[in-house]
Amino acid sequence: MGVSAKQERSKLRVAKIIEAAHQILLTQDIDDITISNLAIHSDLKRTSTYKFFANPDDVKLLLVQRYFKECSEEFRQSDSNHEYEDLSKALEESVVRIFNFFTTNIGAQKIILQNTVTPPVESKILHLLSQEVLSFIEKNIKLPSMFNKEGVFLVMVQIIISIFSLNIKENGELNQIGKSEAQRASYSYLLSCIAQKD
Repeated sequence: MGVSAKQERSKLRVAKIIEAAHQILLTQDIDDITISNLAIHSDLKRTSTYKFFANPDDVKLLLVQRYFKECSEEFRQSDSNHEYEDLSKALEESVVRIFNFFTTNIGAQKIILQNTVTPPVESKILHLLSQEVLSFIEKNIKLPSMFNKEGVFLVMVQIIISIFSLNIKENGELNQIGKSEAQRASYSYLLSCIAQKD
């Protein structure tokens, strides 16, 4: 990735470019995230934009990272005092929180669910969200020991995101079908991992 922002001024410019990409996605498509379009929306010269980003894919990847961080933060902040004693209900609440983030964030829908991101999202970015889900489930349910619990929840989050993506591609929108399928598939996957713990 072609980002080299060490000074405060440079960091502010990179942040402006990422915010410009977000603003572009609110009204345009992912293909409209070009260096020239980013320069216009960020009020920077093209040469300044190129200084930090050699190509739009680098910007898109940082925007995807931003959205997953925001999703993780919203997941954690959605925490209520309600306790879930049943694994399926706790998992359902987890899916609902992720679903709510994507239904209210058109930019995240466009760049994460409607497209294949190149290069792909690094697992450490998804790990932030999977850790939030794992913490929430463990706060409510005493999970039995299982092999590589963190890995299981990482794959489970990937399943949820993949189903949401398929839902949008097949229906033109993220809807209740996608939410229900994500709940069913993630619950089945988690149960299979629990059953194979020995």
